[in-house]
Amino acid sequence: MTIKEALTNLNIAELNDMQLAALAAAAKGDTLLLSPTGSGKTLAFLLPLLNLLNPAETRVQALILVPSRELALQIEQVFKDMKSGFKVNCCYGGHPVKIERNNLSQPPALLIGTPGRIAHHLRRDSFSTTSIRTLILDEFDKSLEFGFQEDMSFIIKQLSGLKKRILTSATKMPEIPAFTGIVNAIEVNFLKSEINIPDLKLKAVISPAADKLETLFALICKIGDKATLVFCNHREAVDRISDLLYDMGLVHDIFHGGMEQEDRERALLKFRNGSHRLLITTDLASRGLDIPEIENVIHYQLPHTEEAFLHRNGRTARMNAKGTSYLILTEDEKRAYVKEDLEIEELPAKLVIPKPSQWVTLYIAAGKKDKINKVDIVGLLLQKGQIAKDELGLIEVLDYSSYAAIKRDRVDSVLKLIKNEKIKNKKVKIEISV
Repeated sequence: MTIKEALTNLNIAELNDMQLAALAAAAKGDTLLLSPTGSGKTLAFLLPLLNLLNPAETRVQALILVPSRELALQIEQVFKDMKSGFKVNCCYGGHPVKIERNNLSQPPALLIGTPGRIAHHLRRDSFSTTSIRTLILDEFDKSLEFGFQEDMSFIIKQLSGLKKRILTSATKMPEIPAFTGIVNAIEVNFLKSEINIPDLKLKAVISPAADKLETLFALICKIGDKATLVFCNHREAVDRISDLLYDMGLVHDIFHGGMEQEDRERALLKFRNGSHRLLITTDLASRGLDIPEIENVIHYQLPHTEEAFLHRNGRTARMNAKGTSYLILTEDEKRAYVKEDLEIEELPAKLVIPKPSQWVTLYIAAGKKDKINKVDIVGLLLQKGQIAKDELGLIEVLDYSSYAAIKRDRVDSVLKLIKNEKIKNKKVKIEISV
């Protein structure tokens, strides 16, 4: 497959300057790719694989290590959408080991995973490393921050046949750890490129220390139904704020590392498809997740470092979009890394709670492992559910479940119409996702 064919399958007309530079560098040798979150690094390291994978090889040929399960799944989906013909699998914590071992019994050409789970499989000889020629360390700085150095070091020591290494990072590191094996890499640095300077407004919302939650509530009411991420420093704060916002009648979802994998996936999915426009989260959502078109970021608590602050803000004003970052501050609260004078955002005296999203998510109790695909779901909802194409939103098919966004005002009638229908000649449970 050619790169042009892959881009056609992805509905992408042309690559950006960073991606073109990364492709050229990868063709010459090991590559160190430095570029901001949201700039398109995934394509920059996936496209070179098309020239590196061998259709005749039946073992794993390329390994991508990532810091989070969500990032692994995102990369897997992009690679599948390229329709290269090469098998790809994901391995990550929270995913059944048995399923992964079954997948690895017929090895993929490309294996994507978190360091802990890949190391687990290597210690149990779940797959051979002898044919792995390419290693990609995506969001490497985040992997170090999460404490994966020991696992990554162990994994790389097993890869004796490596010919190419690609390391990506959203921050410039003082030095690249020796265990990566990267020496004299070609550096592609777009961290300070004018192309990547976001159209981002920073605004301060001044709040009495004791009334920060009321301030957050008022700010959300003013913002309305625009896609918004609210960042807290700890998962306990996320849960506490969420409980109070629910009491206030504000529909939202949460995302943090203490949640079950299934709950995390569902929260991101509903945020992506627009069923929820508000997500309360930790810094786990500041990088590497496929949650496009975020219009606002709210710092309920300022992070401890400038780097974390920049990554949070990087979720909005991505590529050609505009965005606003709100800092909820007490009168005397300062952070050395906020150097500019901030515009003060005034809050309304009369608060109007944003209306629920026009979209709602349907849960379908069947997925890829049941041979269900998007076409099956579209056919069911359009033909049997009698909805129009513009009443059907994003559809995502997971291993054992699927989710489809439909217009809220049609959900009751759709569920009645498809109540006794089958997918692939099988009766499948379909209901509103909670």
